[in-house]
Amino acid sequence: MKVADVTVQGEMIEAIVGAIESVDGLRPATPIGPSNSVWWPGDARGYAIDLAQAAIEVRLVSSALPLPPLLERANAAIRAVLAETEWAAAALRLVVTELDAAALADLEVTELT
Repeated sequence: MKVADVTVQGEMIEAIVGAIESVDGLRPATPIGPSNSVWWPGDARGYAIDLAQAAIEVRLVSSALPLPPLLERANAAIRAVLAETEWAAAALRLVVTELDAAALADLEVTELT
């Protein structure tokens, strides 16, 4: 892999992160640890994205429900970023790895007696 390829992939990952963050209620699923920690090598949000020629996997945390409309908006935002790139035809897999407690804040809980 050439240095130019790594740069292009890094820029694409940054663009995908931006697309995800444009969807209220979703964020990239970062590795364990503070996402803005100074000891982490680079922007940890990029680790939520596996970018390959044939397929792209994006791991997400949802802080809102229902999931289907959020994932549809994320799909549209990411596809817009991928358009006219070498990844335009790649399969896109969105994986919700975590559900933030904020997603449940507005739900009514019925106490069982």
